[in-house]
Amino acid sequence: MKSLHLMRHAKSSWDSPQLSDRDRPLNKRGQRDAPRMGAALAQQLEPVSIFVSPARRAQLTLEGLCNGWPALGELTHVTDEDLYTFSSGDLVTWMQAQSDSQNLLFIIGHNPAFTDLVNFLTGQFSLENLPTAGYVQLELNIDQWQDLLQGCAVIKHSLLPKQLGKH
Repeated sequence: MKSLHLMRHAKSSWDSPQLSDRDRPLNKRGQRDAPRMGAALAQQLEPVSIFVSPARRAQLTLEGLCNGWPALGELTHVTDEDLYTFSSGDLVTWMQAQSDSQNLLFIIGHNPAFTDLVNFLTGQFSLENLPTAGYVQLELNIDQWQDLLQGCAVIKHSLLPKQLGKH
């Protein structure tokens, strides 16, 4: 049994149109939501190393997550160029190449890849849209990452910023 944790980057800013997509920072809502999600997830999960897209908004989401979840900040996290993708197929290929010694993968990345990935892995239309800073945990009925296939997963848990109330 494997476990997959996905968190979409927090809300990014479009204030500087000259910036490349990859260089966009978080806006005020994103800066607020990432630490709040970190604090909430700290109540539910053990800290784990996270794989993160190199996009600035994903990196800043990880930083905010660690600010809200200090034990997470003590771990080493991995920036992986292959996670800067909007394709669920790319993510499946990346996961299939991971070591089977890891029973859990936690990834911070992008849509539509994450929403499409959840729907592919559950084998049904389980999720209309994973919102910014949204988190979902999938339980995968596989023993090896290379065995990932459509319908091998169920959603075990999800958490969205709007569920945390206003601050």
